[in-house]
Amino acid sequence: MTLDELAAACPFDLGTSEPLLITQEMVDAHAATTGDAQWIHNDPERALRESPFGAPIVQGFLLLAVLTQLSSELKFPPFGPVSMLVNYGFDRVRFLQAVPVGSSVTLSGSLVNVRERTDSSAVISIDVELHCEQPQLVGPAMAANWLFLALRT
Repeated sequence: MTLDELAAACPFDLGTSEPLLITQEMVDAHAATTGDAQWIHNDPERALRESPFGAPIVQGFLLLAVLTQLSSELKFPPFGPVSMLVNYGFDRVRFLQAVPVGSSVTLSGSLVNVRERTDSSAVISIDVELHCEQPQLVGPAMAANWLFLALRT
């Protein structure tokens, strides 16, 4: 499939990843790496007592970080000639609901746009939603428009 054919196929459902369990150890490691060690994330006892969420919650930037792992399970159609896709950033990110530590999350995605650039590369735009597998949470916990730069061979 060429990039033009890929653009014509938009929107294209990329499917849903398998669940990923977000553990307190992951949250603590993220805090150690980034300095985001607020009690609402890293002090489970205090979070149980004082948090409006009733439990420690996952940092938003940790949720963004696991997108890379989860996106490897999405089903991209074969297209070319592209030598690689490079993370190009986000046009929009929204954290819609708190994700309790100990929850599993899944990623779903849809390819929504392919835009050719004058340097023979293309920007590929994907709408993604991160869902938390908690019965009390309805709808996505996070939604984003994720951009990739498709470099041609």
